[in-house]
Amino acid sequence: MADLQDEINATAEAGELDQSPARPDPHAEPLPEGEPGLGPDAESDAEPDVESDVEPDADSLHADDPLARARAVLTAHPVADGYSGLPGALRDLPWYDFETGDSGLESDLPRLRAGRVGAQFWSVHVPDWLGADRVVRATLEQIDLVKHVVGAHSEGLRLARDASEATDARNCGRIATLIGPARGAALGDSLGTLRALHSLGVCAVTLCGTSWAGASGLSAFGEEVVREMNRLGVLADLSGASEATVRRVLAISKAPVIFTRSGAGAVRDHPDNLSDELLTEVGAAKGLCLVPLAAERTGPSVRDVADHLDHVRGVAGPECVGLSGTYDTPDEHPDDLADPSGYPRLIAELIERGWSEADLALLTWGNVQRALRGADFTARATRERRTASTATIEHLDG
Repeated sequence: MADLQDEINATAEAGELDQSPARPDPHAEPLPEGEPGLGPDAESDAEPDVESDVEPDADSLHADDPLARARAVLTAHPVADGYSGLPGALRDLPWYDFETGDSGLESDLPRLRAGRVGAQFWSVHVPDWLGADRVVRATLEQIDLVKHVVGAHSEGLRLARDASEATDARNCGRIATLIGPARGAALGDSLGTLRALHSLGVCAVTLCGTSWAGASGLSAFGEEVVREMNRLGVLADLSGASEATVRRVLAISKAPVIFTRSGAGAVRDHPDNLSDELLTEVGAAKGLCLVPLAAERTGPSVRDVADHLDHVRGVAGPECVGLSGTYDTPDEHPDDLADPSGYPRLIAELIERGWSEADLALLTWGNVQRALRGADFTARATRERRTASTATIEHLDG
């Protein structure tokens, strides 16, 4: 916890929004030979035509083998996974081996690389049963754990706060680790705490489960929370939020919103899944629905998950759908998707359904990058005209 105190006042500004990926780190260690790479120089599953000035796309590679084509797509466009429960899982383990997977985890470096994962949101959600006086402390401990794990495995992981840093990590052959979402309750009804969490690297907050984002929508303080999140560049996670809250956030947020664990309600009825009406509104606002690989929400098979992805893409649009592994959480996973190494099987299913490489690239990497860049752009613009809010819940909500 000591290092957290040192960082409380060290708010990091977002990096420049460059238009091209950052150059690879010349000091980075090369990936082991034969390891599935994530950087632009990593070996793909097929040799490009050295006579041609244009590399063949995935549709022309392994035309008769969807799984090989899926691996080629993911080598070029790795998965940005919208929700990992690793911090909570690690907290409850007496020991773990992240290098070889010889522990009770669903995720580790070999399986993440086999699944071509390039970035992950590491949830710092803490149990719902914790009292309000313990939620902030427990969240700080989770953040501290994330930083410790990433620091101890710097050859495979790298902390990232925004799209540029995620791209830098990918270009260096590391998996970008983004901290969040955190529970809204971890703010302790304080905008100052929100700013402190952001300074520690938190880049997404789940709004549901608070007094200011309930069944009737956002309170006056809740609206101020969203505006301050926009100013900071923190993404609002609306999974589990009421329709009234979702609609109000869509109306006032200048940055994209995300749903870290929501499928299509028309395909499978679940409280966290979105109706077609809401999906249409999310698409119009250029939000992002991250479909979870969780059997309860999306079904017990790869085909069931693909059905959700098809539906969300069709209703909200190809720029508004992404992937959320929900690995290392209590959720059961569909067959053949028991751990992150199964991502190529899901992409192969989508290839067989006729998804283009352009749409697959948006699904796996591009849409999360767009949301992160949108949050960063909004924060830069907002800070030019708005200072840090001093509002309190007592003043606004009485």
